[in-house]
Amino acid sequence: MAHFSGSMTALITPFRDGEIDTAALEKIVEHQLANGTSALVPCGSTGESATLTHDEHVRVVERVVAIAAGRVPVIAGSGSNSTREAVQLTAAAKRAGADAALLISPYYNKPTQEGIYQHYRLIAEQTGMPLIVYNIPGRTGSKIEATTLARLAEVDGIIGLKEATGSLDEAQEVARLCGDALEIYSGDDSLTLPLMAIGARGVISVVSNVWPRQSAAAVEAAMAGDFAAARAAHFAMLPLMRALFVETNPIPVKAAMAMLGFGSDELRLPLLPLSEGRREPLRRELRRAGLITD
Repeated sequence: MAHFSGSMTALITPFRDGEIDTAALEKIVEHQLANGTSALVPCGSTGESATLTHDEHVRVVERVVAIAAGRVPVIAGSGSNSTREAVQLTAAAKRAGADAALLISPYYNKPTQEGIYQHYRLIAEQTGMPLIVYNIPGRTGSKIEATTLARLAEVDGIIGLKEATGSLDEAQEVARLCGDALEIYSGDDSLTLPLMAIGARGVISVVSNVWPRQSAAAVEAAMAGDFAAARAAHFAMLPLMRALFVETNPIPVKAAMAMLGFGSDELRLPLLPLSEGRREPLRRELRRAGLITD
């Protein structure tokens, strides 16, 4: 069984003139590796997977795998609301050399709990890829219930959960029912610390794009049981975390990364760049964190 832990970055996908900016992607990945990130997660929601073509999706995963060169695991986003498409994307990620796949729960068509179970079970069986289930009702319109996750934890190849319901009660129930059979990773930066207190093994993070060293420090301290140090590191990041979610993710984090010199803040419609009135408050938080000095 694959095991992942630590501060794992949900990478942005940099664009320039409508195309993937591979030079910026390489710079981003090398910066992550130099600053304590324990795994790279391309092509998730933060990576604008919804507006990547299948070919682009595969090329981004291949490129991240090549740049990482085995230094840290690569967990490829490969979810879809079509089970057949999710199988195809996950199989492609496996061929590209990814170590595991992260799959959002089927969105829009709102399957039953049995439908969700069968969706993940089939992908695991047909691909043989270690899978991390992504539970984020705010994006999908449906929630994976704790009892369903307990069933999924018994399926060979389903190893983890990215927990983004925003509910500590839900997360505790999953931890109670699944025990060690399903590793839990925070999917909300602001809830990483309390989730680790109930057994989560780290975070699949947005803020770590911008402040990877601090995110890694917070998670490492919590993993070591030093919650005083973890709290200090976590609370230092909280204002920046909030600034990175003033508009839909990844709009603010792309603006922040551009301010830090990691490509442009170009997005694909229907997402637009960060509103002008929110740029200076974001820049102020980057200054406060010591990430920029201008």
